[in-house]
Amino acid sequence: MRPTLDAVTRDAREVGGAWRTHQRHELPPVPADLAPWVERFWAVTWDYAEPYRQLVVPTPNVHLTFRSGRATVTGIATTHQHRTLEGRGSVLGVAFRPGWFRPLLGRAVSTLTDTTVDAADVLHRDVPDVRHADALAGFLRSVLPAPDPRSALAADAVAAVATDPGLTTVRDLAAHLSLSTRHVQRLFAEYVGAGPKWVIRLHRLREVTERLDAGAQVRWAALADELGYADQAHLTRDFRAMFGESPTRYAQRY
Repeated sequence: MRPTLDAVTRDAREVGGAWRTHQRHELPPVPADLAPWVERFWAVTWDYAEPYRQLVVPTPNVHLTFRSGRATVTGIATTHQHRTLEGRGSVLGVAFRPGWFRPLLGRAVSTLTDTTVDAADVLHRDVPDVRHADALAGFLRSVLPAPDPRSALAADAVAAVATDPGLTTVRDLAAHLSLSTRHVQRLFAEYVGAGPKWVIRLHRLREVTERLDAGAQVRWAALADELGYADQAHLTRDFRAMFGESPTRYAQRY
């Protein structure tokens, strides 16, 4: 019988926050003039004597990253991924606010979903080897086009999902925005890169991770009902699909 993921012995470097001894995460401030476009700048450095399999969980953002002299654009990943970190290295990136990469891309953001491409192919220009936040800000100022009002609408829609736990269906979100469900679905495909149902599921499941990170006692059946799930089994299944492991195994990371 094949062992389940939770039965497999795990890397001690990912348990109890031990990864923090090998990695440093920074969030450089975003200049005010870029705030409509950018959710965050981020930088990670690492030092591993042996290769480490890093879990990367989904977010509703398009990322522009600079690593080892290569610039790439990564669309929304609709499920968890893994990256291998080894030796010493670093990466600098920008997470665009949901909806705000669309004017820069010039086409539906859903065309980038679950893909990583060279930034030069997306931006249609040479991309410098950016290594610090000030240079990143300067580069963005040189390439950003005029704002698109629908980008703001898409960002507001995702923000509503993130901040209102009562929004558990696309119909709820459409009513909140005073739009039809079809309009919301088209908006998300064109500007966000994933459907509204997926974004709602992601944020409701992130509420689970926040409670686990805080060490809170979780009454799973009650939480499943609160988040709009038929039962605990459906909640656990969706959590595993999104984050790569069960809630209890995920909690061991912190």
